[in-house]
Amino acid sequence: NNHTWVLPLRGDQEDQRAAAIYDLIHNRVFSEPLLAGAYPDLEEVGLPPMPVQEGDLEAIGHSIDFYGINFYNPTTVTTAEAGNPIPFDIVPTPGVPVTGFGPEWPIMPGALHDLLVDLHTRHPDMPPVIIGENGASFPEPERATRVDDSNRISYLAGHLAAVGDAISAGVPVEEYTVWSLLDNWEWADGYTQRFGLVHVDFETGERTPKASYDWYREVIASSRAAGEDR
Repeated sequence: NNHTWVLPLRGDQEDQRAAAIYDLIHNRVFSEPLLAGAYPDLEEVGLPPMPVQEGDLEAIGHSIDFYGINFYNPTTVTTAEAGNPIPFDIVPTPGVPVTGFGPEWPIMPGALHDLLVDLHTRHPDMPPVIIGENGASFPEPERATRVDDSNRISYLAGHLAAVGDAISAGVPVEEYTVWSLLDNWEWADGYTQRFGLVHVDFETGERTPKASYDWYREVIASSRAAGEDR
């Protein structure tokens, strides 16, 4: 599930409701059938109920050995203007840096911690959690070169720390995977976005490890050493 942590732009009741609605349709409509055995009440936000057949929810609930989460960024919403059929607007998250996608992808590592803790609070008996994707795209040279991607290192370090804090709070996270080892074809944006720890020259196929590659290798080695010491 590609989850996001939803933030209201303002603290008023209208924006709080807009955030709750967006959280319901982006996050909870996917998490709750798996973790709670039921869909959330969509009718409270004017949507029809899910067309559940007899035995569906039992089959869904029994299919889960772990809970997989992809996470990249939070989402800030505000109440929509009068006459808008959608009851929220997605807006830039104020006061935070952004990735190569611009305001659509704000960088806020603490949002991953808050998402994980909130899920565990709602579902204290949830199965092991696997972070299947977490990473960031930044503008980089097209030709094969050594890239000093300190921005990516900062992003990953912050999100790894957020996962560690969530584990300390009791969230059963068992795995974490960076997206991605290689620069790749981004499904909605082609070769315009680079997520890799390794630079790929898309004309020649040449691969050159970035600074983040060496940094992450050291993170893995130090983590393994710490585990062996324990």
